[in-house]
Amino acid sequence: MRPILLSGHERALTQVKFSKEGDLIFSVSKDHNACAWYANNGERFGVYKGHQGALWTVDVDPNTVLLATGGADNTIRLWEVKTGKLLKTWEFGTAIKRVEFSEDGRLLLGVTEKRQGQLSTVIVYEINPDPEAEQTSEQSLRIVCDELPKVTVAGFSYLSKYIITGHEDGSVSKWDAKTGELLQNVFVHDADLQVTDLQWSQDRTYFITASKDKTAKLMTVDELEVLKTYVADTPLNSAAITPVKDYVILGGGQAAMDVTTTSARQGKFEARFYHKVFEEEIGRVRGHFGPLNYVAVSPTGTCYCSGGEDGYVRVHHFDPPYFDFKFEVEREKENQSRI
Repeated sequence: MRPILLSGHERALTQVKFSKEGDLIFSVSKDHNACAWYANNGERFGVYKGHQGALWTVDVDPNTVLLATGGADNTIRLWEVKTGKLLKTWEFGTAIKRVEFSEDGRLLLGVTEKRQGQLSTVIVYEINPDPEAEQTSEQSLRIVCDELPKVTVAGFSYLSKYIITGHEDGSVSKWDAKTGELLQNVFVHDADLQVTDLQWSQDRTYFITASKDKTAKLMTVDELEVLKTYVADTPLNSAAITPVKDYVILGGGQAAMDVTTTSARQGKFEARFYHKVFEEEIGRVRGHFGPLNYVAVSPTGTCYCSGGEDGYVRVHHFDPPYFDFKFEVEREKENQSRI
């Protein structure tokens, strides 16, 4: 898989996202800018300028009409994808660590950081999908995490029924998305090793988490049951579920300050592929010169991209052997069905 290198950011990447059709990639970094790229050739589609601090998070609505960004300037901003026009700015007391649209694009969620005496909160706005419409300033839901540790990641489940949050103590919570009531809180990762990422399956009935405890967990929405555990040998920053094939991709790596001169393989800056069902590692892709801060898979299942501490986005289009590869157990089942 020969990568396409997207070089347009001056500082470390923090998040990358595909549009629902998989034709565009959106990236944000600590250099204050959000970028859009064509996934097939890596050409830059546009830049969204306006934030006054590092950007931590980005998401695009299901119709690729609206783009949401959040960052260290304590704002969530809503943009029109096509023109780059800034449509709305919501201001807060602390930095925004996560934004995510609901499945239908009618709701936008944000996570504020716990700092300066302010508690970590999850806030939700109702969104009008028409870019010409006036967006509301009123929050439709506000969840204040006063009894739980800081929220690090969050997202909407199927049909926007629940909000799932990951916390800095390694736990995962489920909230009623209409009332904000806490329904469940379970410890799935090692204590005090934070959940660093949460990404959904295509139908949003299950999700994968990544953690600094060097594991990723596949979990159900309804029961918060851990289905599978993927064990790595380095702290993880991100994990994604691939459509088409039964794989998951993990990304991470030790920060430069933690890597000694004798550390093997430059801090292990690789994207790791695991079989989703059998939990076994099946391959790695190298290339980044620092930790992988985020990995994302195209909804079409034909490529994935990673954003690194080195300031590059790397896009890998899967070769035919990726789709032809079969685990030994899968081959045996196929042979038995023929018999």
